[in-house]
Amino acid sequence: MQRYKLTVAYDGTNYSGFQVQPNVPTIQGELEQALQRIAKGEFVRIHGAGRTDAGVHAAGQVCHFNFPFYISEEGMLRAIDANTPTDIVPQKVERVSDTFHARYDACGKMYEYRLYTGKQADPFKRLYAYHHPHALNVERIKQALEHFKGEHDFTSFSAVNAEVDSRVRELYEACLIQEGTDYILRFSGSGFLYNMIRIMVGTLLDVSDGKLDPDAIPDILQAKERQAASRTASPVGLKMVEVYYKDAEYSDHFLENNID
Repeated sequence: MQRYKLTVAYDGTNYSGFQVQPNVPTIQGELEQALQRIAKGEFVRIHGAGRTDAGVHAAGQVCHFNFPFYISEEGMLRAIDANTPTDIVPQKVERVSDTFHARYDACGKMYEYRLYTGKQADPFKRLYAYHHPHALNVERIKQALEHFKGEHDFTSFSAVNAEVDSRVRELYEACLIQEGTDYILRFSGSGFLYNMIRIMVGTLLDVSDGKLDPDAIPDILQAKERQAASRTASPVGLKMVEVYYKDAEYSDHFLENNID
């Protein structure tokens, strides 16, 4: 068996998330169907670095799979591209050690959440940016973002039904970037809980709108109760940007910020 690492980009609009589910379209399901065709009918299981929700996009989702016979990296890339829908596009294929695991070997991930603050909705942004038709209070958001950095128990910012042993995560980066009437909330960290970013975004919007004090974030974290935080923001606007691996490409982005 040959183990391959696949980096893939996708528009999650028409899918019920990454993870395969019965009777609904998913990213994992489409990739496995493509690989089964390439493998001449033999089922091939895909393992992803993370499970994006319904409607969430990815520029750099990483997966691995074992394939029953050898195909060159370039040949595999072309074959996957030819057998997937146009909203799922492989970016890179690499042969890797049979010990490589897309999820367990990841040392960090970056997500971005895009907000559109124009007064009128933009039909060309509706699938990729959440429309918040109010001016953002940039200083209040930046003040609140500082409290998220570092290692914390993020129970208050995760779904009640998140099935994990620990809700402690470390955020290396939490920042706000402006692009015209768009704003991007960027989060890099050791890992993220189910709905964690969307709950943080909902809370930050309440901070911006004056419904919540920026310095309330530490108390919300300390409460370790989901109801202490604000609403879960829409999946529209959320994108998995990159997954980092120490043994291969331990991101210059992290190294520049002295992240171990």
